[in-house]
Amino acid sequence: MRWIGFLSLVALSECLVTIPLTKIKSMRESLREKDLLRDYLQRHPYSHAYKFLSGEGVTVQPMRNYLDMYYVGTISIGTPPQRFKVIFDTGAADLWVPSIYCSSPACVKHRTFDPRASSTFQITDRPIELLYGSASMTGLLGYDDVRIGDLVCKSQAFGLSWEESSISLEYAAYDGILGLAYPAFALRNTTPVFDSMWNQGLISENLFAFYLSSNEKNGSVVMFGSVNHSYYRGELQWVPVSVQGYWQVTVDSISMDGKVVDCPGSCQAIMDTGTSLVIGPTNSILNILRSISAQTTSTGEYVVSCKTISSLPDIVFTINGVAYPVPASAYIQRKRRGICYTNLDTVPWDTSNLWILGNVFLQLYFTVFDRANNRIGLAPAIA
Repeated sequence: MRWIGFLSLVALSECLVTIPLTKIKSMRESLREKDLLRDYLQRHPYSHAYKFLSGEGVTVQPMRNYLDMYYVGTISIGTPPQRFKVIFDTGAADLWVPSIYCSSPACVKHRTFDPRASSTFQITDRPIELLYGSASMTGLLGYDDVRIGDLVCKSQAFGLSWEESSISLEYAAYDGILGLAYPAFALRNTTPVFDSMWNQGLISENLFAFYLSSNEKNGSVVMFGSVNHSYYRGELQWVPVSVQGYWQVTVDSISMDGKVVDCPGSCQAIMDTGTSLVIGPTNSILNILRSISAQTTSTGEYVVSCKTISSLPDIVFTINGVAYPVPASAYIQRKRRGICYTNLDTVPWDTSNLWILGNVFLQLYFTVFDRANNRIGLAPAIA
């Protein structure tokens, strides 16, 4: 946080007069008491967010929930602006969108960036390749103005794809990805979007936060430069970042029914808004699936009887001494015809006891990503 004006406030404190005040309930408190706060936020995501977070150095970007798989918001690139739908992904660090030079099926079915139509575009001859868990892209590095809400990052590095692999990108409800991980994971000698916001003085605090609603149409937001306290209950609990690459933290233990099922001596986990599920080491996930009597389908997915959901135990992640339960209603997903699939999966690569806490976890907990202090803040999201 920047302490602008701190000395002036100290000097003025000597002449302050204390006046007793009667506390008046805020709109947030009144709505919460009547169990109307969640409904209000979902119906008025723009007006509410800007009322509480208005002012220079702060912006709020609404996002849409697509089938609980990912959350998508709109940005624009270039002059005049060309609009794109992107995932705001804390598990990646780079920004990229499809380009007019890409002929992959994924590009044909999405909006593409035309550098010829932007007066502020700067070309390079640097080829790039970005790899993800289920997809990849190759392309060229360029620079242009990137707009997120009211913020404009000047000469921002971004990728223009000329080839996009995998059917997942072809049928995705988004065009590209905007990474929010640490610069260590960014393309060499480039500055990620969030770092550009801070370096260019566009935001008042060096942090961003996510509220991920289960509502499919609206309610979800990512906020840059400040925290909206109306989106969570209680106090934020702060967790140190253990490795500054991903937003990675140390988990004390993982338990069910009061018994430790994994990480008896601690393990590592990533807070990842680009992942929909809770993902863990193969043996750990299989042990949990066996404990809830999950059965394997012909497609390799795991299902349980929908009748058992109310009796299944929470999966409790204890992080920095605080318990964060994930109930069965979150880690089991109801589908049509009475079939219930688990929202648990195994890590698709060999790793050392690493967990990925995706949107199944993050829907439950409002999350602050504090770069100034290299920490993550967690609090129960409003229900």
